[in-house]
Amino acid sequence: MPRQSFILNGETVTVDVADDVRLLWVLRDLLGVTGPKYGCGINVCKACTSHINGKAFNPCAVPVGALKKGDEVTTIEGLPDTAPQAQRGPNGLHPMQEAWLERDVAQCGYCQPGQIMAAVAVVRRAQAENRTVTDEDLDGIRNICRCGTYTRIREALREGEQAMRG
Repeated sequence: MPRQSFILNGETVTVDVADDVRLLWVLRDLLGVTGPKYGCGINVCKACTSHINGKAFNPCAVPVGALKKGDEVTTIEGLPDTAPQAQRGPNGLHPMQEAWLERDVAQCGYCQPGQIMAAVAVVRRAQAENRTVTDEDLDGIRNICRCGTYTRIREALREGEQAMRG
């Protein structure tokens, strides 16, 4: 069985698994990281959204063999460590997670890890381009929420964006 090594939430991990196994199953079944949720398995619902090298991606659509040894995968569990200590809120969480709590976004909560990871990626992209998040950016987030909390998601994203500015 091939050995796969990559960085997960700041720590190097190595697993013995075939190249074609989707990363979502490696995370959940082999490494016990359950923040990325299984929703559809075909890169549509985005419940598994995580970051690879700082950009949003969906581990249900990526075979583990596509990762390189130095690739950094961040899931919702590792997100707080990506924010400077000064930006973390009273719960010690990433500013976007704190905004989610403040706005009481989650109902069932199943999609929320993916929603938050997508939101952080959108804000980071806008910051890299030296601009604020636009309505067009928000419309580009394709994560599905069965509970329909989209209004609160947008409010929390805006609040989280402000907190991420420091």
